[in-house]
Amino acid sequence: QVQLAESGGGLVQTGGSLRLSCVASGFTFSSVEMNWVRQAPGKGLEWVAVIGSRGLYTNYAGGVKGRFTISRDNAKNTVYLQLNSLKPEDTAVYFCQHGSNRGQGTQVTVSS
Repeated sequence: QVQLAESGGGLVQTGGSLRLSCVASGFTFSSVEMNWVRQAPGKGLEWVAVIGSRGLYTNYAGGVKGRFTISRDNAKNTVYLQLNSLKPEDTAVYFCQHGSNRGQGTQVTVSS
């Protein structure tokens, strides 16, 4: 079955950086696009970024463009999200997503 395991979250100050990872299993990772989404406290899911199956295509939500970078390593069945210039409004649980499947998420907290 599809399994997604996110890691790399933590507590950082405004302006800091984090690198999130998501290890996937149970499907042909190299053949599918992958997404990162997030959920801030008390809010719904927000799409953050997408990457094509070969990593040649990426797209970002407007609020993170220029600060976040999505990448993938198909040999490791892993998708990454580099978070730079973090702001308090980036505080959320971050999930990787394939279709309707998400992992348990990883908490990112940005202090002001």
